[in-house]
Amino acid sequence: MSGIDPHSIRPHFPALAEQVAGRPAVFFDGPGGTQVPQTVIDAIGDYLRRSNANAHGAFVTSRRTDDTLTAAHSALADLLGCAPGETVLGHNMTSLTFALSRAIGRTIEPGDEIVVTRLDHDANVAPWKALAERGAVIHEVDIDVEDCTLDMADLEAKIGPRTRLVAVGYASNAVGTINDVRRVAELARAAGALSFVDAVHYTPHGPVDVAAIGCDFLACSVYKFFGPHVGVLYGRRELLERLEPYKVRPASDEAPDRWMTGTQNHEGLAGAVAAVDYMAGLGGAAAPGETRRSALVRAMTAVKEYERGLSERLVAGLLAIPGMQFYGIRDPERFDWRTPTVAFRMAGHSPRRIAEHLGERGVFVWNGNYYALSLTERLGVEDDGGMVRVGLVHYNTAEEIDYLLECLAEL
Repeated sequence: MSGIDPHSIRPHFPALAEQVAGRPAVFFDGPGGTQVPQTVIDAIGDYLRRSNANAHGAFVTSRRTDDTLTAAHSALADLLGCAPGETVLGHNMTSLTFALSRAIGRTIEPGDEIVVTRLDHDANVAPWKALAERGAVIHEVDIDVEDCTLDMADLEAKIGPRTRLVAVGYASNAVGTINDVRRVAELARAAGALSFVDAVHYTPHGPVDVAAIGCDFLACSVYKFFGPHVGVLYGRRELLERLEPYKVRPASDEAPDRWMTGTQNHEGLAGAVAAVDYMAGLGGAAAPGETRRSALVRAMTAVKEYERGLSERLVAGLLAIPGMQFYGIRDPERFDWRTPTVAFRMAGHSPRRIAEHLGERGVFVWNGNYYALSLTERLGVEDDGGMVRVGLVHYNTAEEIDYLLECLAEL
């Protein structure tokens, strides 16, 4: 047993009380942004009531803001398994990745190579393709269209002596595939290249450990794990100090501050701390002397186990529907390599019409490409409306899955 009880968790999320068509709404839109617990809402409000000032001032509200920034670095370091000084805070993962790609671009010479994949969200593709303006050659790793997994042989073939960076997603935000990011980081390191991992989709679904992965950079978004719109970038300290970011002249030259352009979203960072604390509590009461990092690993391991059960129920139900075109890993024995996010099409119905049908019945799903443009193009569905995406998190239930399947059966 995972120890996750969604029925005791759900009352902590005010949004889950939403009613549509006379019944509770079903939030299966998690990959686009999860709902937030009341503790996060309270933390944001408390900051705005008591601490609303810019940083580094000689007065009490500014000092509270300094404390908020310190707490955010510490909390997000615990989440990722790194040091607080290796966490860069920002507006979102996309902005942080573009900022990093511009800094890395200063080191790029014509003919240097960048490796991206067709499985990724475009936030981990476009910033690196932009380095073509510096003369970089961009290689795109293919996928196996049968199960939407990364073609590791193709990845190895595309990494060579001129490779400078390999960018890969921890998990696909479109079809849920979890990649072997540790192996990718090893291959990049063996070639003398940097590795960048987009962990936005994976972070709500399992423990993250940058040391175990061995990557140079990893980015995620608090909005995708029960918090506000804030991004965080992990970078190895040596790289954060060596690379030259674009910044204003009065800004600090010390890492990680030199990477954090402009005024931060301080109230959002207060909410980020509360979101991490919420996640740490999912594993139950902490043992005496247990660190927040240990509690997070224990809790997110339990979340992963609970969500695997949801995946098995969801995928089996979808595959039983006539006319179903399912994309991604479908064999339960391989579900350690997927999150509870699935994509599909149904014969005779456009993805938009299916999403509208479900939305009218209070089931919230996405249609289209979800910014995983290279994937929908590779699957040949981009010009035909993309796919329907159902994405679950730990506050979702087996009963909600059954209701989804009933609604689809009506079609």
